[in-house]
Amino acid sequence: MTVQIDPFRAISISRIAHELKAQGRSVIHMEFGQPSTGAPPKAIAEAHARLDSEAGGYWEDPKLRERIAKLYADRYGVTVDPWCIVLTAGASPALVVALSVLFQPGDVVATARPGYVAYRNTLKAMHMECVEIGCGPEVGYQMTAAALDAIEPAPKGVILASPANPTGSLIPEAELKAIAEVCARKNIKIISDEIYHGLIYEGRAPCMLEYAPDAVVVNSFSKYWSMPGWRLGWVILPAELVDQTRARMGNMFLTPATLSQRAALVAMDCEDVLESYVDVYRENRRLMLEALAQLGLATIAPPDGAFYIYADISHLTDNSIDFCERLLRATGVATAPGVDFDPVDGHRFIRFSFAVSTDEVKDAIARIIPFFNP
Repeated sequence: MTVQIDPFRAISISRIAHELKAQGRSVIHMEFGQPSTGAPPKAIAEAHARLDSEAGGYWEDPKLRERIAKLYADRYGVTVDPWCIVLTAGASPALVVALSVLFQPGDVVATARPGYVAYRNTLKAMHMECVEIGCGPEVGYQMTAAALDAIEPAPKGVILASPANPTGSLIPEAELKAIAEVCARKNIKIISDEIYHGLIYEGRAPCMLEYAPDAVVVNSFSKYWSMPGWRLGWVILPAELVDQTRARMGNMFLTPATLSQRAALVAMDCEDVLESYVDVYRENRRLMLEALAQLGLATIAPPDGAFYIYADISHLTDNSIDFCERLLRATGVATAPGVDFDPVDGHRFIRFSFAVSTDEVKDAIARIIPFFNP
């Protein structure tokens, strides 16, 4: 029987936004977590040079694996064997190959709710069972060791994200360590989605490998390196899983694009530019947090990192899809309905992405204040 997957409803909102733009309307896209800053200029220049000098092909750059391993040593003090880093065409294929090598159809994998829509739907598509743990404001909308420990029987695995989508909230270091201890005691395999590392405003985002050396870590060049359209990511695995992961990667996805790998290697050494991008998002975050009182949004997830604000709008609606469409048509500001991230309570939440330019954030705030306070 064919598995039916729920749609990503933010895409429907985006489709309406593009229709309005085609009609001549001014639209601000805050529905997707897509950086507005673009790849570092030196990375783009490298891509231009490579287009003129090589044809590209099916290839995985060992120098890029080595440079990623250096990132883990420099940022976290963690030693990673470059061979245990498998390059992928973005974080999404990394998640697919990680799930396929770790679990079997029918296995139970836990995730936090709210959480990234693709966790639930990818598990379902792969005939695995997703157990979503409801995580409220009292825990920063994040997974806790106690909640994971309480699942009986214990799941085969857990997917963690810190900072998380849609909330931007972090799992505190002590809590992350406690989760690792629960997983070690109960033999729960960990997939840690660390795609928003580098985009941190409050606290620190440790790598899960600091507490669980056998964890599987997923990351991407799409967020901190501002290269979503280049479709390049990676997965780090224990040595015993690498051969099978490479077999799956080769059969299902071949290799990432040669051009993207060339550009990414240069981008990794553009720290000054990348940190200036973080400064843009930091200012956008400040503006959004200041505007919340004017919008009447008192209950939000703490945006410790990433570039999202996940806000409770239950005083205004119990239908976040309808609310987002009305907001878009009235103001030209596109947002994401909470039901994408939480099928139980998400009907009363929306997600703002402040990954757009600072001028667009200012414009969006001016447009939506009258809508929230008619």
